[in-house]
Amino acid sequence: MQTHWKPSASLEILHCRAELYARIRRFFADRKILEVETPILASFCAPENGINPFVTHYHGSNSRPLYLQSSPELAMKRLLAAGSGAIFQLTHAFRDGETGRWHNPEFSILEWYRPDFNQDLLMNEVAEFLCEVADFPPAHRCSYRHLFQETLHFDPLDISLAKLRTLVYQKTAYNADQTDRDTCLQLILSHCIEPSLGFDAPVMVYDFPASQAALARLNPHDPQVASRFEVYFKGVELANAFHELTDPIEQRRRFEKEISFKNQENTIYSPLDERFLAALEAGLPDCAGVAIGIDRLLMLITKLNTLEKVLTFSIERI
Repeated sequence: MQTHWKPSASLEILHCRAELYARIRRFFADRKILEVETPILASFCAPENGINPFVTHYHGSNSRPLYLQSSPELAMKRLLAAGSGAIFQLTHAFRDGETGRWHNPEFSILEWYRPDFNQDLLMNEVAEFLCEVADFPPAHRCSYRHLFQETLHFDPLDISLAKLRTLVYQKTAYNADQTDRDTCLQLILSHCIEPSLGFDAPVMVYDFPASQAALARLNPHDPQVASRFEVYFKGVELANAFHELTDPIEQRRRFEKEISFKNQENTIYSPLDERFLAALEAGLPDCAGVAIGIDRLLMLITKLNTLEKVLTFSIERI
């Protein structure tokens, strides 16, 4: 067996990554947004549908399970509740079972939060970020509902589950007889819509179904949808953003629902993060936040076709 000891990425790409990080930090320095650092290893993780955490065990005096974070979100919101003001973080995150052309179980993530921002203001700033930091064209916007109606000619919020399962089979050949509504919609989105999204310019898809946004507030004008948007460029999902939910009672209810779902599916989940919920009770400021996959962003900037080529050492070489 050949031993691949060399890096996955070329020296040229390592320099490109360093320059990208410098440009990111200049972007936030110009806006006086504070860079922070939070733990990668924590006692809890956010229970999110479709995301499976890595779990390990701490053997010190307070022996307990610990989780590699899939996002720094919960810890950063605790900082916001403590009065940090606008903050950003460049860090690593971890998701079990994710590997392939666009995925690695360990990846680099940029996350930032803006007090007093709503979904629209954050979309404006993300568009500025992509222009200034990555030299991408100005972004377009499209609602989730309109995207399905325009592309596949059905309303994703009103279609029956039976018809949706039939469509999944017709479009993807996947047997969806036992599949829930959100998974069906995600299968159609990922197989039939995402690959052709944003080839001329980034596209911001906003107002996702409320059931697909566990940490976002509902749209006050349409409770069927949540104030969540995603960014796509050249068929790649690049960013995920929320106008953040601040209600501790509603957040607890949503977390308990996600945990119940994971329990039924026999997947790994952590107990409720009571420290995070206590921070919400103390008062999370009205804010909006976004996470951007830095490895994917670097792929798009350098016009490379696999994630492995921008990682120092991909999972195959560790």
